[in-house]
Amino acid sequence: MATDVRESTRLEERFRLWDIDGNGVIERSDFESEAEGIINRLGVQGTARGAELKQAYLDMFDRLASAAGTSRISKDKFLQVADQEIISKGDAGFASVVRPTIQAIVNVLDVDGDGEVSQAEVVKWFDAIGLERSVTDRAFQELDANGDGKLSVTELVDAVRDYHLGKHDVPLLGR
Repeated sequence: MATDVRESTRLEERFRLWDIDGNGVIERSDFESEAEGIINRLGVQGTARGAELKQAYLDMFDRLASAAGTSRISKDKFLQVADQEIISKGDAGFASVVRPTIQAIVNVLDVDGDGEVSQAEVVKWFDAIGLERSVTDRAFQELDANGDGKLSVTELVDAVRDYHLGKHDVPLLGR
């Protein structure tokens, strides 16, 4: 299990956010509800990109549930599986579990089709996940590792990793 206190706390927060119905376990329906809410807030319901985003969320749940050996993941089991499948595997864990969802998010946000998201495009994501507007400019600058004014899928995956490892405080998967 995650040994770093900040890491564990952030995973516990992630569990709380994904337990949409508040029943103490994460189920596929929780991921489906979260994905549908984000899709609606982004205005992409009924589109191929919206469907891709929803499927990416469900695939991520299926991956975690398979590793957990159950379709009803308790908080303790989630902490164990998230550490086992993502955190302890470092870049490879984030790439295999988180990257497909990040790619689907970028596909929805990337209006100009360049494969990256501009600050204006990423603000839509921040709004959809409930990140306060007062932190969006600072957050974008902090996440734009190469300073080119765009966020690549790799920069976003690295940002999710760094958040969960306590290296910054921008919760890209929501609050």
